Amino acid sequence: MNTATEQPPVQEEFDVVVVGGGPGGSTAATLVAKHGHRVLLLEKETFPRYQIGESLLPATVHGICRLLDVQEDMEQAGFMVKRGGSFRWGTNPVPWNFLFALAPELSGPTSYAYQVERMKFDDILLRNAARHGVDVRENVAVHEVLEDEDRVRGVRFTGADGRVHEVSARYVVDASGNKTRISKHAGGERVYSEFFKNLALFGYFEGGKRLPGPDRGNILCAAFDEGWIWYIPLSETLTSVGVVIGQGRASEIQGTAEDQEKALLGFIDRCDIVRDHLSDATRVTEGTYGELRVRKDYSYANTRFWRPGMALVGDAACFIDPVFSTGVHLATYAGLLAARSINSVLAGAVPEERAFDEFEGRYRREYAVFYEFLSAFYDMQGSEENYFWKAKKVTSFDSSDLEAFVTLVGGVASREKALTDSTAMAERFSASSKALADAVAATGSMQTATGERMNHLFGAKVVGDVMQEMNEIQRRGVLGAGIKENPLLPGGLVPGTDGLSWAEPAAG
Repeated sequence: MNTATEQPPVQEEFDVVVVGGGPGGSTAATLVAKHGHRVLLLEKETFPRYQIGESLLPATVHGICRLLDVQEDMEQAGFMVKRGGSFRWGTNPVPWNFLFALAPELSGPTSYAYQVERMKFDDILLRNAARHGVDVRENVAVHEVLEDEDRVRGVRFTGADGRVHEVSARYVVDASGNKTRISKHAGGERVYSEFFKNLALFGYFEGGKRLPGPDRGNILCAAFDEGWIWYIPLSETLTSVGVVIGQGRASEIQGTAEDQEKALLGFIDRCDIVRDHLSDATRVTEGTYGELRVRKDYSYANTRFWRPGMALVGDAACFIDPVFSTGVHLATYAGLLAARSINSVLAGAVPEERAFDEFEGRYRREYAVFYEFLSAFYDMQGSEENYFWKAKKVTSFDSSDLEAFVTLVGGVASREKALTDSTAMAERFSASSKALADAVAATGSMQTATGERMNHLFGAKVVGDVMQEMNEIQRRGVLGAGIKENPLLPGGLVPGTDGLSWAEPAAG
């Protein structure tokens, strides 16, 4: 009698197979399914499952999540609202802040993001994919890519029932994360950063302090003599805390659980601001958040992001140091770009090479801008003004230094209207901009909710400039297809009217 594994493979056919159910995979699958294509998503684990990368950017919350139709789910999840970030970084011993819109109560509805428990956030996106018609299968092991000399043509996997399946598809999207086993089939190799050779050791604490008022959800990044620490408030009581250090300290954090505990608490003790925030806190030692975890070699990029029949998105393609919380942003943005290319090719609207060159060009541009900026940000001898100047340099924006910084760290450096909200009232943006500029002109300074003066960062003209540009970005979202969008890349394509495909730029 044959066993299940000895039975002939189950033959299936889909337009697209997505391997990996994280944010990048769920985004790509949903946006392709919204164009009416047959999509199979294969996930090796059973959701909800743990994942790191808990701090989102506005571009994800108000851009991608809107395209995915999950904004209401996000609002109902009760995630901690993140209006910006706080830094103890560089030569200034005083913590300094950035706010996505500098004055959240005045700047309109898109001036925030969320701090999320990834177990909840990723599950929202995966279940949403199923609601949009994606065939979602969990507890599945993909063990082979089907290909020939010309292109990738499908995958072979073992289902939860133990049966082997062979699926033919026009496209395979590898969104299976940094431990991917199939990215090599895109034809390239992973190249690790020579600059960001770091390790992260992280855990969770109950009872950590919060900044008062609207700043309480801010991410805190604090440098100390051997690295830096992230401090992410996930709820009123739960905090994600991670130490990022150079590989030379690997022996200290890769021993026993007791060794890791000692190392983490030792690093925290050397960072006064985080030590103070955790003075009345206790580390979580049970359940999902009770484990101390280590990640290493997490800054890299593949030499190719696609070949005919296959595309890499998210950590399967690239990842960059987490100081500005770019992981989910890069993954979901790549999922959007891949979906546009697949939808365009399947519709016969754009040749494959042209569509996927646009995918890779935009994806690499986004990665490169963050990489170059972060390389400068790690210069601990700089001031915040130096960092703002560097943001302007790497983005090539014809704007103030601070404007470039806010736009970059908000995830909208590409200026794509698909990454901004399209439901808010344009009139409110105009009114809020004028009110904020008038207020700053009258007082000559700004204060955070903690009472810290910020006049050393934000002068009246700069604030006005930032708000004007943010308003223009959001107006483009409000007006949607009525706004002409120019190619981001020389000779490149532009998003189609629904934001889910590519189009040739309008003549003239």
